[in-house]
Amino acid sequence: MGNDVDLVETRRALHGVAELVLAGPQYRQSGTIRLAVRAGGFCTTERPDLAVEGAVLVAGSARIPLDGATFAALGAAAGVEAGAPQGLYEEGGGARPGDVATVDAGAAGYIEECFVRGDAALTWLGQVRPVLWPEHFDLGITLDEVNYGVSPGDGHLAEPYAYVGPWKARAGDFWNAPFGATRPMRLLPDAGALRGFFEEGRARSAADPVQRP
Repeated sequence: MGNDVDLVETRRALHGVAELVLAGPQYRQSGTIRLAVRAGGFCTTERPDLAVEGAVLVAGSARIPLDGATFAALGAAAGVEAGAPQGLYEEGGGARPGDVATVDAGAAGYIEECFVRGDAALTWLGQVRPVLWPEHFDLGITLDEVNYGVSPGDGHLAEPYAYVGPWKARAGDFWNAPFGATRPMRLLPDAGALRGFFEEGRARSAADPVQRP
């Protein structure tokens, strides 16, 4: 999957593509920022029909390499104007259209494979379609005031991880993060392990006491 530097740089680049090339144009054209996971990567849910598979941007029959291209150039090659959704959220990935994407194919494949596994586990858990949100670039669902999801990494943990985040913090040894519980995806190597983590999180969310301020 590449080294740690490859993973972080690739995650930031994929986040930039998700936000500037997929979600922004989709919001301006179709009024939604929701993205989805699909086999091999992730995609828009409305027009324009764009996807990322591995280290390429897919637009119709065109397959456009991500590595070394600016987000503006990627958008132009896909027939859209790159730019984040405006007026919806304050925080995002921080990428700008003129920035250059640095993408390692192995790291991209690993991140996208984590999303695919997460999508299957979350669909099983909630019987709803998970959403890949472009502002934080994480895949998630909400059930009974508890967030469940998969992040490709962030300031909390630099590698892909699964998380359970109750709206009200719980007390107990399961909860190992400021926002709930996390587990690196490398420690959840198959569908059973990932489902087990989410199921434990659901049970502990119901059983553990709310943490006192």
